[in-house]
Amino acid sequence: MSFTHILGRDHRLLEEAPGPQPIGHDDAVHISARTEYGLRAMLALAAEPQGAALTGEALADREGLPAKFLESIMADVRRAGLVISRRGPGGGYRLARAAGDISVADVMRALDGPLADVRGLRPESVSYTGPAEHLPEVWVAARANLRAVLDHVSIQDVVAGTLPARVRRLTADPQAWHSG
Repeated sequence: MSFTHILGRDHRLLEEAPGPQPIGHDDAVHISARTEYGLRAMLALAAEPQGAALTGEALADREGLPAKFLESIMADVRRAGLVISRRGPGGGYRLARAAGDISVADVMRALDGPLADVRGLRPESVSYTGPAEHLPEVWVAARANLRAVLDHVSIQDVVAGTLPARVRRLTADPQAWHSG
């Protein structure tokens, strides 16, 4: 997920911005359809009893996802080593390792790349002068907070509804449920 997703469409550097920018519905963390669909498919696989395989068609039907798009997504998570696939009768997709060993961040990185980047660069690689000199620290802190949640929530945690305490504390705050 890039910082374009975090900052919204108007992601100009501070020195380019003419003044305060209005905050709107585009100023939120954006989870791509690719990531959402991939996570839903991974969760469906994790929920299968004893690691049974599911075909791409079955996954698409169960989750109400477009089959062709899901096929592309599953190819990416397979290349990332998160699922294995087998053709033929009894074939399909299954998790490559225990659901507790696959984080939400693993799936997101496999499908959309780094959790955070700034114009295609790692946050620690950007530098600014003038008033924006310390902006990279903000980008690095934002990435650290994404990691603090996404790297520590496993697919199994989501399926079982046993989210880590730090995540439950964050979602217990009523303000967390309001955009803005």
